Amino acid sequence: MIPNLRKKYNSEFSEQKYDSMLNYLDSAYNTHIDFRISETPVFLSNEFRDALIDASNDILNFLQSDKFKEASQNAIPPGLEVPNQSSHTDVLAIDFAIGLDENGNYIPQLIELQGFPSLYCYQELLNEAFRKNFEIPENYTHYFNGLNHESYIQKIKDVIIGDSNPENVILLEIEPEKQKTYIDFLCTEKMLGIKSVCLTKISKEGKKLFYDNDGKKTPIDRIYNRVIYDELKGRTDIKYNFRFTEELDVTWVTHPNWFFRISKYLLPFIKSKYVPESVFLSDIKEIPSNLENYVLKPLYSFAGAGVKFDVTKEDITDIPEDKKHEYVLQKKIKFASAIETLDEPAKAEIRILAVWKDKPELCINLVRMGKGKMMGVDFNKNKTWVGSSIGYFES
Repeated sequence: MIPNLRKKYNSEFSEQKYDSMLNYLDSAYNTHIDFRISETPVFLSNEFRDALIDASNDILNFLQSDKFKEASQNAIPPGLEVPNQSSHTDVLAIDFAIGLDENGNYIPQLIELQGFPSLYCYQELLNEAFRKNFEIPENYTHYFNGLNHESYIQKIKDVIIGDSNPENVILLEIEPEKQKTYIDFLCTEKMLGIKSVCLTKISKEGKKLFYDNDGKKTPIDRIYNRVIYDELKGRTDIKYNFRFTEELDVTWVTHPNWFFRISKYLLPFIKSKYVPESVFLSDIKEIPSNLENYVLKPLYSFAGAGVKFDVTKEDITDIPEDKKHEYVLQKKIKFASAIETLDEPAKAEIRILAVWKDKPELCINLVRMGKGKMMGVDFNKNKTWVGSSIGYFES
């Protein structure tokens, strides 16, 4: 989106440099990254950077309002409420498309938001890999609020570890080593000094949880929770010794209730030029005749699962009446083919990662690039200059 930087990067690009970057990423922790890395970062103009900050602030202001508290009261599915909810989420991911407004100008458009962790540490490795293998201007950054690597890591340590001993803080997941984002767990272990632990390896005594720390039975004070509800619900094959919904002597980072309360459930409630019109299916009196202009999204899914991009009337009528409140119909975003590549231009989603200790603060970003109808793997098979990336803007 900065023509001179884009032209320079594309003219200097080589497959040798790209392969070198991939080797750098895989060798950093001696593991193959199981998702596609784009050949390029995205260079964001000052105007678009400022628009992203403005759009993010609209979301953060809403999350600090009484309207949010009222709107999200019924977001948690019955029976899934977890006790001792914190006063606010500790982490936050806000996904924006690089869209086009009615005048053809670039504008951030909210896709979804989640009170749940994202790739907070992997993006640091990706930044390192791009800078070591390609020429990224020194005065361009992926950090917000004047952060650098050291101050950023300290900030997420303050949120995730707090005042606890790192050995009493764990990253919790289902079979971490089998997750596609395992690389982020390895980065987290090294950068924060905490261990990834499988849900099935936790023991319980009364309200206290423990894990085996190299043969030492170690109490757990804080859980950096990466367990996604969708996956846990489907894993009837695994057995574990506690339930999220029971009273436990542990601090959640972030508390599981925020997974539901800060989610697609909020889309119909947030009013901003950066948020496409959205409505609960249960509130629709008449199915729109122009469904080609809408996307159908299930509320309680993650990573785009179940999203219908080409919506039909049957997609809506086939959903039982008592389940319609679990879906939103969102006005389709007009993605900009904004990034020139060596063949067809690419589209991009930019995820803003924030933390919330005393107040919510924007920290870094991650980017997903694509050339299909959606960003998912199925829509971008056999395409290049797509996948995981990062956005740089003038510091």
